[in-house]
Amino acid sequence: MEKKQVYSVCGMCTVRCPIQVDVENDECAFIQGNPHSLKGALCARGAAGYDLTQDRERPQYPMIREGERGEGKWRRATWDEALQYVADKLSAIQEKHGKESVMWSDRGGPFPDLHQAFVKGIGSPNYCNHDSACARGVLHAAKSVMGMGRKGVAYDLKNAKHIILQTRNIFEAINVSEVNQTLDSLDKGGKLTVIDVRATVSAGKADNFFLVRPGTDYAFNLGVINALISQNLYDKDYVAKHFNDFDKLKSFVRSYTPEWAAEECGVPAKRIYDLAKQLADAAPAVIWHPGWMTARYKDSFYVSRTAYIINALLGSIGAKGGLAISNGPGDVGAKGLNKLAAMFEKPEAKRADGAGWKYKHIDAGPGLVNLAYDAIETGEPYPVRGYICYRHDPLMAFPEPERLKEKWKKLDLLVSVTFSWSDTAWHSDVVLPLSPYLERESIIAQKGGVKPQFFVRKRALKPRYDTRADWEIICGLAKRMGVEKLAFESIEDIWNYQLDGTGVSIEDFDAKGFVPLCKEPYYRNMDEFTWKTPSGKLEMVHPAWEEDGMQSLKPYESPEHPPEGKFRIIFGRCGVHTQGHTVNNPKLAEQMPENVLWLNEDVAKGMGVSDGDTVVVGSNGHSGEIKAFVTPFIHPEAAFMVHGFGHKLPPESRAYGKGVADNLLMPGGLENWSKEAGYICMQEHFISVKKP
Repeated sequence: MEKKQVYSVCGMCTVRCPIQVDVENDECAFIQGNPHSLKGALCARGAAGYDLTQDRERPQYPMIREGERGEGKWRRATWDEALQYVADKLSAIQEKHGKESVMWSDRGGPFPDLHQAFVKGIGSPNYCNHDSACARGVLHAAKSVMGMGRKGVAYDLKNAKHIILQTRNIFEAINVSEVNQTLDSLDKGGKLTVIDVRATVSAGKADNFFLVRPGTDYAFNLGVINALISQNLYDKDYVAKHFNDFDKLKSFVRSYTPEWAAEECGVPAKRIYDLAKQLADAAPAVIWHPGWMTARYKDSFYVSRTAYIINALLGSIGAKGGLAISNGPGDVGAKGLNKLAAMFEKPEAKRADGAGWKYKHIDAGPGLVNLAYDAIETGEPYPVRGYICYRHDPLMAFPEPERLKEKWKKLDLLVSVTFSWSDTAWHSDVVLPLSPYLERESIIAQKGGVKPQFFVRKRALKPRYDTRADWEIICGLAKRMGVEKLAFESIEDIWNYQLDGTGVSIEDFDAKGFVPLCKEPYYRNMDEFTWKTPSGKLEMVHPAWEEDGMQSLKPYESPEHPPEGKFRIIFGRCGVHTQGHTVNNPKLAEQMPENVLWLNEDVAKGMGVSDGDTVVVGSNGHSGEIKAFVTPFIHPEAAFMVHGFGHKLPPESRAYGKGVADNLLMPGGLENWSKEAGYICMQEHFISVKKP
């Protein structure tokens, strides 16, 4: 019996946890978290990875559409035929409409360098990711305060004395390393505070839980800032050295007292004062998490922005046990990877979505894919006619999927690169089946933090079906489109290019699956640190936002209460599924076959609804049936469901017709986006809930 251990990287969600795969006779015997970094721990999704590989209901070979989009009529193609078909179509589109007429979107993560290289290599500026439905708000909040993105700081959770989770459900939307480190902090006596509209698993482990009215997080944060300043609980030396326009912040929050916040949020003012005192006692080893998925309310940008400001008031940005400054290779005396995208010049055309030029304060890196869809429909600022979706399902991720299909009608080519069926793949012209993560290797990635590292995904198993790795697909397209620099023949050639001059070889990854770039964690000397902002300090008022007509310190606006008989729709994650990507997984479908609707028990009683009853949820003519989960641990104005259910694709026998898709209940949602940060405001909708 042939046995081997392979260090790889999980692909069941966008976290990409390091894993160890035990292989026997080219079959997976066991998957666990990499013991060199995750103590062997893994979440339920990661443990179900082998079921994805074995699943007969995933795309098994390249397919080209016959009939109308979404009709489900396909013909099987060889890889040569499919890649040549896509390359010819893209080349013809570019010849007719310009290099910029092709766009790409993916789910982000640690491996985008290869994707960005392809898009730049064909001459288009339109690389996008999914972040306008996720973390655009927190990224721009970070830039507006610190002058760097959200990954410019690292969460030093294991050394924190107090962790605050707001728009972050750490024990259900799982990053295994963060879960382990949070538990380490709690084991050492650290405190946990959770602010949410419902009692999550994270709330169940909290020392302080604040059940707030939906949409009032900004008010809560303003109340905390007021308490820290008015009670002289902030770090005065840190503020004096690092803050610009502190007086403007102090003046702005003067009227936003904890007493005022209590009226908005529905929590006692005394508890807000007490929380501020707890934070000051633990400072600077405090992490007020600025959020993960923040495409929620129209003021979510300000929720994240005030979270960064609270951290700064406590002196925790840059501190051990706080938001430590994230190091790159150069910060610890190492050389970084050679970027594949650096092989190509920056395209001359402006981005189709307006990021960086029409909206000057918006980060142009991954842009705003929702606005790029407008360019498809209108042809402004130029036509976009070719679109490659890589592991991205916009028809499930964004509101109004039927409206999105209308926007896509002018596309000459829609390609999905995917390892599972999705609404977007089913609506595509070509499906290029991606090998699941156990069956593919990826480019080397770089991870920042207090101890930066290189890491790599290696192939553990041979492909079960006629599928390919991302590098094989992208390099195959590049070769057929004349982008010779990216036409690598092997993954080893890519790895060698990336590592050239770093002093690291691919063999160095054999011991642990990653290569640390320094021996000990490195914390910056904040007395010598300069922020990459206009003032060189933390900006309470950022010129870029002000010049674009936005307010850095925006007066609070009380959120609308639901109309009589309706609820504000709230969605979120769970520990079993990754949005809509895993609901057809054999093992995970058994664990959670459908979503349920959380309703407050007092409200439900008044409606005559008991726990387990079927109810009808509706909005703007769309409705669906879902089981009620009746509990005291949700705000009366809220109705919550786990995102990603309600699939109606014929190939998915386990997920078909199970539960309700929340994005169908958001009329007008595509046009409701934050001008300050670019994200879609997906929790600004009200739904009806009735008995059948």
